[in-house]
Amino acid sequence: MQYIDFFRTATGLPSSPYPYQEQLACQNWPDIISIPTGMGKTAAVILAWLYKRYMDVPDTPRRLVYCLPMRVLVEQTSQNASAWLENVNAAGYFFKDQQPGVHVLMGGDISGTWDICPEKPQILIGTQDQLLSRALNRGYGMSRFRWPVHFGLLNNDCLWVMDEVQLMGEGLATTAQLQAFRDSMGTFLPTRSIWMSATLRPDWLETVDFAATVDSLKILEMSDEDRASDAFKKRVYASKPLEKALFDAVETKKAAACIIESHQPGSRTLAVVNTVQRAQSLYREIKARSPDADTVLIHSRFRSQDRAGAIKSMLAEPGSAGTICVATQVIEAGVDTSSATLYTELAPWPSMVQRFGRCNRHGHEKQPKVIWADMDLSKKGAARPYDAKDLEESRRQLETITPDVQPANIPPPNTTPTYQHVIRRKDLIELFDTTPDLAGGDIDVSRFIRDTNEMDVQVFWRNLAGENPSPDEPAPNREELCRVPVAALKQNRDWPIWRWDHLDRQWARIYSNNEIYPGLTLMFDTANGGYSKELGWTGDKKDIPDVIPLPAQGEEGNDDDPYAISEWISLARHTDDVAETVNFFCKNIPINDGTFGKALNLASRWHDAGKAHSVFQRALCNGDQAPSGSETWGKAAVDNISYERKGFRHELASAIAMLENGLPDLAAYLAVAHHGKVRLSIRSLPHEQYPSDPEIRFARGIWDGDVLPEADLGGGVMLPETTMDLSYMSLGEDQKGPSWLSRVISLTDNPDIGPLRLSFLEAILRVADWRASKKRQKNNE
Repeated sequence: MQYIDFFRTATGLPSSPYPYQEQLACQNWPDIISIPTGMGKTAAVILAWLYKRYMDVPDTPRRLVYCLPMRVLVEQTSQNASAWLENVNAAGYFFKDQQPGVHVLMGGDISGTWDICPEKPQILIGTQDQLLSRALNRGYGMSRFRWPVHFGLLNNDCLWVMDEVQLMGEGLATTAQLQAFRDSMGTFLPTRSIWMSATLRPDWLETVDFAATVDSLKILEMSDEDRASDAFKKRVYASKPLEKALFDAVETKKAAACIIESHQPGSRTLAVVNTVQRAQSLYREIKARSPDADTVLIHSRFRSQDRAGAIKSMLAEPGSAGTICVATQVIEAGVDTSSATLYTELAPWPSMVQRFGRCNRHGHEKQPKVIWADMDLSKKGAARPYDAKDLEESRRQLETITPDVQPANIPPPNTTPTYQHVIRRKDLIELFDTTPDLAGGDIDVSRFIRDTNEMDVQVFWRNLAGENPSPDEPAPNREELCRVPVAALKQNRDWPIWRWDHLDRQWARIYSNNEIYPGLTLMFDTANGGYSKELGWTGDKKDIPDVIPLPAQGEEGNDDDPYAISEWISLARHTDDVAETVNFFCKNIPINDGTFGKALNLASRWHDAGKAHSVFQRALCNGDQAPSGSETWGKAAVDNISYERKGFRHELASAIAMLENGLPDLAAYLAVAHHGKVRLSIRSLPHEQYPSDPEIRFARGIWDGDVLPEADLGGGVMLPETTMDLSYMSLGEDQKGPSWLSRVISLTDNPDIGPLRLSFLEAILRVADWRASKKRQKNNE
């Protein structure tokens, strides 16, 4: 199969790929793709990965992780990828290891199915917030107990592609550091990174642990053959006359008048400003002047349906009066739109280059024009959200450049970003542990993901009528969510706000600003306002949002186990199902039959041995709901399970039983971690029931001296009667050997295992458990 045929089938176009696109598909992966904007970088990398998977090219990672700095880029990229894949499927191209799927991960739109298919090739397209937080084991907008699954899957067997890296800020340094850690710590199957931009310089990637690699990075650029094409010439030499506005960017009334006067009937005018607040003010001013043109507002503080409607209006063919679109930085990269007139505020030079690319993008406009507005940087906060030095350098470029900003005239950026927060190996090791501190807090990774002035939470509204939400209030649907800056939210602290507490399984009221940090998903009462369908997040109590109707259940639910409710299944039958699924994964991923394969198989057989505990069996059979007989049950057809010992965790009993019966630490770790609630730390919780004898150790509902009765674990394996010994939770070493923490640290420090491989094995067992439970669900399709 020739790539040219595959490319034409996928795109549905008769045109041939650019030579660099064919080179990408038919040769080894580069590390950097430096190609001018508008020349098909997105199609190049996605179709190259699809082609290599179709041709079964060795060492082509199973997951393509496409990381973008803005959600508007994610929406368009996912639409394109889905269309290309649909064309490939319709043409009858059958992949060796199942057809790939396209999944979206961005705030308010998180695919809930990709992680249950680790053996399947997948295209994961998301924002840097969602993807990097998961790669750091602190996934935004998801159950904390599922963090390790995404951590394992996103750091193993992946091709990470960072697009529009000039907009990534601190996140760019994190992507370089993560690749350095994968190279040094080792991964399960090849995992590599590609950085893409029209303005990228290799020295942007010179972080402390990746710097030694930068000089050897392979760069893919346009060849002479690429540059000779008519399409390249039309874009690179597309005229874009530049003029400076005679007013300051903050003078909204003058800016609105200039935009309306410059607008050409029947065309699209794009006005790009630096802050959401200024975009809203400019939009209001233009609307107040009642131009005949359709007026659209686009920024990052909309709910998904409202934002999608605005983007659709912007991309629509302008009517006779034309369209005026007011936008923030969300429009400056990756969105395939063009304008006859572009108005822009002063921004850093790489951003200005991207904005220029939104004017006369295809070289078809008859009277294109670019207007830029300066600003007084001596005023406090005038440069926000940027650094004043970057704006001063950009101004210098604008004042010395030729009066036409066609791509051929634009000099490359000559600045190197300064990173304030660079993640180190020690940080990643600490992040491997998901146990909250004694105050219930977690390590904040937001500083490694975005610049500190760009940190967001997600909020949604419910009709609560001034009451506290009940524990049964569903998790939010993706259409409900709106991104809000942490700083803006803290200004509205007189509003009642709630978050889901995964430990107490209820909505918890937030009383202090210290409890608000990036990545949270928070509930508001509709009566408190704060959102306008036309303007997005305003924080104004007068703006009462519409309530979006909910489906029967939220997108992901408030718990971590999506397939917990099932029919009555014996422990032996369930472990047979899990072992069968693990064997399937070992064969199809594949996972060798050595240390890793043996540990997974042992863990699959023993992971639920702790369910033989009398506390678990009594909880399942409470109310005489169990079928008759003396079976040891593994799953129950009951909606809620309540334990007589609050906080009881059967998987801790499983791991202790494995150690007491001489099974290896690796298998015991995989078993104890298979719900994500007990991993590195064994400690009691404040709300636990404790033994009457203060000398008896206890943790997570397991007491020293508890006895697991003999039980059938399936596959001819019997759990012998085993006494629980919690000496493993003590520090140091005793007659039982090292403590539990020491055993896990020895696994993460082992160069043949390490934290990234360990997390991948952990994810495989957890997913196998999910799949086995799903298999026995009554309504499973």
